[in-house]
Amino acid sequence: MVRNAIRVLPKVALLAAAITTCPQAAGAQGLLKCADRAQVIEFLARQYAEKQAAVGMVNQQAVMELYAADSGSWTLVITDVSGRSCVILAGKSWETIIPVGPKA
Repeated sequence: MVRNAIRVLPKVALLAAAITTCPQAAGAQGLLKCADRAQVIEFLARQYAEKQAAVGMVNQQAVMELYAADSGSWTLVITDVSGRSCVILAGKSWETIIPVGPKA
């Protein structure tokens, strides 16, 4: 499961870069659900009990955040510099892996 998530992350980064460079085209197709970041985070907390589990910069214009719940639900969100957040992916069966042993 984690291997699959790791394989998907580069594709997600490319998608996020495309979204931030041409947001009108993606929004016009209805592929994304976007709102103010505070509203998205509040919704994820209230509806799914999801909390921020990871964060990373996509580029100078966007940040990628992963929200996950103890129940295993997860949501990948991209936020641009204007504070608009878009839900990119969501799923089930999220597992947090704690590395054991020395760092690679």
